[in-house]
Amino acid sequence: MNTQKLPELQKKYGELDAGDLLQVMIGDVFKNKIALISSFGADAALLLAIVSEIDNKTPVLFLETGKHFPETLQYVEALKNKLGLQNLNFLTPDPELLNRIDEKGDLWNSNPDRCCWMRKVEPLDRAVKELGIEALITGRKRYQNSERAKLETIELDDKNIFRINPLANWDKARQKQEAAKRDLPAHPLVAQGYLSIGCAPCTSIVKAGEDERAGRWRHTAKEDQQKTECGLHISGLEIRVSGFGEKE
Repeated sequence: MNTQKLPELQKKYGELDAGDLLQVMIGDVFKNKIALISSFGADAALLLAIVSEIDNKTPVLFLETGKHFPETLQYVEALKNKLGLQNLNFLTPDPELLNRIDEKGDLWNSNPDRCCWMRKVEPLDRAVKELGIEALITGRKRYQNSERAKLETIELDDKNIFRINPLANWDKARQKQEAAKRDLPAHPLVAQGYLSIGCAPCTSIVKAGEDERAGRWRHTAKEDQQKTECGLHISGLEIRVSGFGEKE
């Protein structure tokens, strides 16, 4: 049914600007069934602010992977207090999976796809089911890398959950302008050259001329290719590496 609903939503709301789109998605179309996924990374504050202005009780899902920079965890608390976020959820990995799959905590180095699935994808899937979520708001933008260049503001993922990408067509200049207007604090690592911030072992400084997300999973680079997505926004991660989803 959602596949039939998608073209209707895209036609009716797909061209709305971020605030108007979020207003109708949060307040009407997916009322009480929508949540924001936030990394609390380099560009997270603006989308969190826009959502909080509409309804600060909107669930915010933060994937507490256990591998974040200390600065990110401090930033979570700073933004929670500044924006008055009333429904912040910390999603953590399944302890049984951690003990069985990543006992030493170094899976990120040998099998980063599986590590991302265990620390991000599985906890999010679990939360979506438990909370009865039908749509997820993301902060993805088209300019970030080539894989996101054709991003739509309203999409449907392979798990039949709508993805709302209100900032898809925003550029960096507009984001900075809107963030400054709201006096939003920057992530403390941005000033050091971290332009896209995820788990500490898999995040590095971005060099001049590189894509914004070039610093993610740099250790996986082989023959000019490297992992660029954790799996939250791509299809079929569970089946690409054997053993995904198993609970022996």
